Amino acid sequence: MSLQVFRLMKNVSESLAGRVGIVNLLGLSDAEIYQEPSEPFQTEAGHLMERLSVKRKRDLNEIYRRIFKGSMPELYADENVDWETYYRSYVATYLQRDIRDLAQVADEMQFYNFMTIVAAQTSKPVVYEELASAAGVSAPTAKKWLSILVSSHIIALVQPYHNNALKRVVKMPLIHFLDTGLAAYLLKWGNPEALERGAMSGAFFESYVFSEIYKSYLNAGKEPPIFYYRDKDQKEIDLLLYQNGVLSPIEIKKSASPGKTAIKNFKVLEPVTKESAFGSLESLKVEIGTGSVVCMANDLLPVDEKNWYVPVWLI
Repeated sequence: MSLQVFRLMKNVSESLAGRVGIVNLLGLSDAEIYQEPSEPFQTEAGHLMERLSVKRKRDLNEIYRRIFKGSMPELYADENVDWETYYRSYVATYLQRDIRDLAQVADEMQFYNFMTIVAAQTSKPVVYEELASAAGVSAPTAKKWLSILVSSHIIALVQPYHNNALKRVVKMPLIHFLDTGLAAYLLKWGNPEALERGAMSGAFFESYVFSEIYKSYLNAGKEPPIFYYRDKDQKEIDLLLYQNGVLSPIEIKKSASPGKTAIKNFKVLEPVTKESAFGSLESLKVEIGTGSVVCMANDLLPVDEKNWYVPVWLI
């Protein structure tokens, strides 16, 4: 878990370079919690249909109980462990041992405040100046502290997808808290029901979906091929999987019936399929794969011939 990362890496000698394999251990995935088969998430309909037989349907209330509880193994190993007490202890240990002693951040409370501000930004693009201003630190300090949160697997930064055919893409990475339970604790959400009804309900849902897809690759020993799209016209696609020359768009909606407007921005990717957009670099042309709208639908349903509504419990 994240509390061990700095200490372990600090003790790895440079002389072991090339002979050490580093495995990132995050919190539990749904597959681990519910003891279901785990494999890297794919958007193809055949892959999703195969998963229907091994995944259990879960309703909105159960999904938000899972989002609120988070991913820490101790909370699932012993049902008597108090959620708030556990996360309070976790944060105190993280600040005192990792942040003060190993990352050598002098002001623990200022870093705690920074963590809380970052939690409030989950599923949003990074603007270092805004984070710095809200936390009362310099932009370089905000950048350094954010990198500490990445290194200790508190958050992941999703990079924007770049392609020569896409001209107006923003370059800011996207923040996702990897443990939604920790984010809920930091932001003082008291129970799953309040979180589900609250202003950050959608943001937590997005980060939960991202985290599950992200862990599905890491748990298979693969680098997650995950990006996102946002341009200067404010058109956004929540996630993109880019594998083997195929780009698969994913939109995330808490709604049970998001409608076809959920895929309206997928068409911004069309230029990457045209050889003429690349001139002499036509080998950079990309194929657009099956798209997914991950949502609270009850079943796997087609949006159109190329895209599917994917129930969140199926990822």
